[in-house]
Amino acid sequence: MSDKQEHAAGRTADQAGPEQVTEQVTEGEPAERVTEEERLLRRRERRISAYRRAERTLARLGLLAPLRERLKLLDGAHTFYDLDESSDLYGNGVVAALEEKVAGLLGKEAAAFFPTGTMAQQVALRCWAGRTGNPTVALHPLAHPEVHERDAFREVSGLRPVHVTSEPRQPTADEIRGFEEPFGALMLELPLRDAGFLLPTWEELTEVVEAARERDAVVHFDGARLWETTVHFGRPLAEIADLADSVYVSFYKSLQGFGGAALAGPKSLIEEARTWRHRYGGTVFQQFPTALSALAGLEHELPRLPEYVTCARVVAAALREGFARAGVPWARVHPEVPHTFDFQVWLPYGVDELSEAAIRQSEETGTALFTNPWVEKGPGLSMTEVYVRAAALEWTAADVKAAAADFVARLRELAGQGSAAGAGLPAGPAAQREP
Repeated sequence: MSDKQEHAAGRTADQAGPEQVTEQVTEGEPAERVTEEERLLRRRERRISAYRRAERTLARLGLLAPLRERLKLLDGAHTFYDLDESSDLYGNGVVAALEEKVAGLLGKEAAAFFPTGTMAQQVALRCWAGRTGNPTVALHPLAHPEVHERDAFREVSGLRPVHVTSEPRQPTADEIRGFEEPFGALMLELPLRDAGFLLPTWEELTEVVEAARERDAVVHFDGARLWETTVHFGRPLAEIADLADSVYVSFYKSLQGFGGAALAGPKSLIEEARTWRHRYGGTVFQQFPTALSALAGLEHELPRLPEYVTCARVVAAALREGFARAGVPWARVHPEVPHTFDFQVWLPYGVDELSEAAIRQSEETGTALFTNPWVEKGPGLSMTEVYVRAAALEWTAADVKAAAADFVARLRELAGQGSAAGAGLPAGPAAQREP
């Protein structure tokens, strides 16, 4: 779950009302009455604090780092950009240089910088709707615009999303060909994050694109994490992007930048997109810190991403073996062989036990194995996302197995006694989600 999702979960807890729950703050002390929202906020703060202090973790994410550390990302910026030139104004200078670099990496005629991916994709698809004459966009119900953008396609841009499949996987060529109504654009999220960071095979992807073309639809890639896909597809970025009419990429999800996104495609489309960017309020006065951080990510992180994918596969295999050795009755690493350097772990325990076990392991051993929130997926079933970055390169498979065994031991102890953090919980999803 992302930081943005955590805040969304907090809104849900807030809507549930100020119901009081019991929390034993320290062993031996009387229980304190706190609201459910406050309990979840305290857990989040404790989780992030433990993560920051941990000596070992699988990923050091910039989004959770203190400001002082984040600013270090721009150290050495003079080695890849001339800092003596004038600052940017409304998209020129360093922002224009970033756009040119992204267009070249993706093999597109042009690219435009956007403050957010939400804005970039709305603009791209409303431009395509004007050109095709059809505002219907075919996409997966688990795609980012459907899950995380508060119906922005419908409410802001007048687009009409339709779902070609409800299965938790990428759509197939047959589903595209057999869909019962016309659509002007097919949007593919690569990888499909909420299904487990899933990618199709290269053959499946090319067939899906061909099926859309047969229906006279344009193809747009939600490539927020497209940077990570080259290992799975066995193709360079430009060849992957060449399948689509337009591509959106993010600068912070894979590359650790401060934020921002880019839309790449034909020059005429990008020129129109710049007009709509202005109308949407996205032509920002100065953006040089974000643009420089994106260039830093392209310079330093992009070349290392294949190494992280390889490492993630080692970590995933070690987790599976570690859970099996520890005798967990049922555990799943999804997908078994990660398609990118992020994947899901599912375990047959409640959110409170899993969260407390993860935090205690980090606090007491200095090893943070599971640093993201756990999400309820059913009675006694929870899921978390595992991110693998440069920090994981210091781990061996044996290290991962040992950490998994230690985590399971703590989990069993908590599950057996009833975790203090979970005492007195009201029933329902609001009690299981962290703000």
